[in-house]
Amino acid sequence: MTDKPAARPARPHFSSGPCAKRPGWSPDKLNIEVLGRSHRSKLGKTRLQHAIDLTREVLEVPSTHRIGIVPASDTGAYELAMWAMLGARPVTMLAWESFGEGWVTDAVKQLKLDPVVVQAPYGELPDLTRIDQSHDLCFTWNGTTSGVRVPGGEWIRSDREGLTLVDATSAVFAQDIPWDKVDVLTYSWQKVLGGEGGHGMLILGPRAVERLESHTPAWPLPKIFRLLSKGELNEGIFKGETINTPSMLAVEDYIDALEWAKHSGGLQELIARADANAVALSRWVARTPWVEHLAKDPATRSNTSVCLTLPGTTPEQVKAMVALLEKEDAAYDIGAYRDAPPGLRIWCGATVNTADIEALTHWLDWAHAQVTT
Repeated sequence: MTDKPAARPARPHFSSGPCAKRPGWSPDKLNIEVLGRSHRSKLGKTRLQHAIDLTREVLEVPSTHRIGIVPASDTGAYELAMWAMLGARPVTMLAWESFGEGWVTDAVKQLKLDPVVVQAPYGELPDLTRIDQSHDLCFTWNGTTSGVRVPGGEWIRSDREGLTLVDATSAVFAQDIPWDKVDVLTYSWQKVLGGEGGHGMLILGPRAVERLESHTPAWPLPKIFRLLSKGELNEGIFKGETINTPSMLAVEDYIDALEWAKHSGGLQELIARADANAVALSRWVARTPWVEHLAKDPATRSNTSVCLTLPGTTPEQVKAMVALLEKEDAAYDIGAYRDAPPGLRIWCGATVNTADIEALTHWLDWAHAQVTT
C-alpha cells in the first residue's frame, strides 16, 4: 500500500476554469475605488481602458489589432464573432473536443451555414495541411477538454482568403500566438490568469474589421452582438465603452492579474511557468504505469489543460479518486470534462506553482492505490 503523503499542495486548485488565482492573491489587494461608480464615469472608463492597455502589453498584441471587453465570457465573445462575421463566404469548422463541437452546433443548427466540418477524436488533431483556407476557419487553439493544441500557426497561410476565428481561451498567456495569422481571437479572464467569469475578450485584426463593415449577416443580431454604429465599427467598444454593464470588481481582479503577469516577467515568463508545470506532470506520467496522456503527440499536447486517461481503472474508480483527493484537500476539480473520455484533467497554467504539481503527483499515487486495492 502506498503511504499517505505528508505534505499537501500549498494551493490545491487545479480546476480548468475558473482556474487558480495568481500566487499571493488576496481580495485586500484589489483596487476598489471604482466600486459603486458607473462604468461610464471617467474613472470607470479609465479602469476599463487600463485593462485593455495592460492586455495589449502583456499579450504583446500589435497595434494592428483592436481589443475589446464584451459580455458572457469566451462563449459570448466567440458567438459574437460567429454571428457578426460568418456568412460572407464558405465556412470550415474544425473540432477535436467539446467546445469546438459546440461551435459546430452553432454553425449548423443556429446559423444554418452548411459548413464543412473537419473532426478528430479526443486526443488527436485532424490533418491541418488539407484545410481549404479560402473558407473562413473556426477552431479552438487549445482544446480545454482534450488536452490537444494546434502546433503553432505555420499551417495557416499568410495569403488566406478566409478569416481565422480562434477560440484561444485556454491558450493565451501560456502559448505564443502568431498575431499575423489571427483575424479574430477570443478568451475569458478565468483561465490562465485566474480571473473571474462572466466577461469575454474580443481581439480583431484589420481583416476582421473589413468584414464587419462590408458584410451584413442574414440573421438578426442581438444587442450584445452588435459591433457597428451607422455602418462603421463602434470604436468606443475598444476604448473601454462596453456594450453593457461589466462587473467592475471582476475588472479590478483582471487588472490585478495582468499587473502580476507584467511584474513577474511578462508573456515569456507566463509561458515558461506553464511549460514547467506541464513538464513536471509529464515526468510523473512517464514513470507511472497506470496513467497516460490523452494527447499522444507531445508536439500537440497542451501545457495548460493536461488530460490523462487511466487504462485499467474503471470510471467509478476514477470518480472515487477525484472525490477522495478533494476530501483530503489535495486537489480540487480534477475530473475529466463531462463529454470527454473518463480520466483526469489537471490545470498547469501560469498561476499554478510547479511545487504544487509535484506535490500533487504523490497524492495521485496514493489515491489510485486507495481505490484499486
